[in-house]
Amino acid sequence: MRVLTTVNLKGGSGKTTTAAYLAHAFADRGRRPIVVDADPQGSAVRWQGLADWPLPAVALPTATLHRQLAGVVDRKRFDLVVIDTPPLEDRHGIVVSALRVATDVLVTMAPTMMELDRIGPVWKAIEDATGYRDDDPSVSVLFNRVVTNASSTQALREVLTEQGRRVLTATIPRREAYAQAFGSPIGRDDPHGRVAEELLTMWGER
Repeated sequence: MRVLTTVNLKGGSGKTTTAAYLAHAFADRGRRPIVVDADPQGSAVRWQGLADWPLPAVALPTATLHRQLAGVVDRKRFDLVVIDTPPLEDRHGIVVSALRVATDVLVTMAPTMMELDRIGPVWKAIEDATGYRDDDPSVSVLFNRVVTNASSTQALREVLTEQGRRVLTATIPRREAYAQAFGSPIGRDDPHGRVAEELLTMWGER
């Protein structure tokens, strides 16, 4: 079973929207996902209830998530866990716990210099979490709120690549529909579908 944890330093970086849309995209491609809402605000669980998702979402906003997850998720029913985390700067313990159990980490960020400048603590948290485990998770950056044809996207991709970071080819465009998506049903979505396809290829499933 794979565990995909979304993470960023601050709120408003698209973690919940990414987790929700990706879980549905993976389900469309034959995976059996469950969303774990590790944010005390409970946005993912609330969204699931309002929109009556076909996918389950459970709340687990605790710094002992890495110990409790196995007792919450039935491996016979699910083969993918998508974890929505709170902002790292607010709930460091919860985020590190979610990173400790992750097989894959997705760092969501807009391709701007401001976001790049404040991403350092995220890499540090990932390194801290790795110290508690025998293997390293696969870590990828997902650019979201991308402006079409903006030169900054390629510039930031090159900077992160030079730093040794993997940046997904697939990106999520800036769309008002995503900003207003909370509480609404989630249908097929090409951008998140491409992210799911890229991750499945990385996992050797395509």
